[in-house]
Amino acid sequence: MIEESARVVRLEDGYAWVETQRKSACGQCSASKGCGTSVLDKVLGRRRSVVRVLNPVGAELGDEVVIGLGEGAFVRGSLAVYALPLVTLLAGAMLGQWLGQADVAAVLGGLAGLAAGFAWVWLFTRRIAGDSRYQPVILRRVPTLAPRAHGVFSP
Repeated sequence: MIEESARVVRLEDGYAWVETQRKSACGQCSASKGCGTSVLDKVLGRRRSVVRVLNPVGAELGDEVVIGLGEGAFVRGSLAVYALPLVTLLAGAMLGQWLGQADVAAVLGGLAGLAAGFAWVWLFTRRIAGDSRYQPVILRRVPTLAPRAHGVFSP
């Protein structure tokens, strides 16, 4: 299960909208000052994303939570969105080159393959829209420190 921290910003019938902060791995290695990812992170800043998730734990507005998505769903979704259009682009270009024996045919075949790949991704996303395996879910609330009557904090 891939997990991420988030904060509940809106509630909806059985769902919660949570805000996550996009992070990079920058600052985690010794090359953080010299790598391109570090520079991009500094230029673009940390962006916040709002995501709709299932709310089986009954989280309330403002709660800090941990959300999760199954690793299998993440891998299948990533392959469908990134790898499939690339594969269909290359297959279309090779088919166009083989059929037309010209660069123009390869380019047109590649564009047709890419369009077919994007069409498949569109159909795939429509098909999985209601599938709970591909829906992020709130796994648990994160305990926060709350003041007690005598000024002592409790988890």
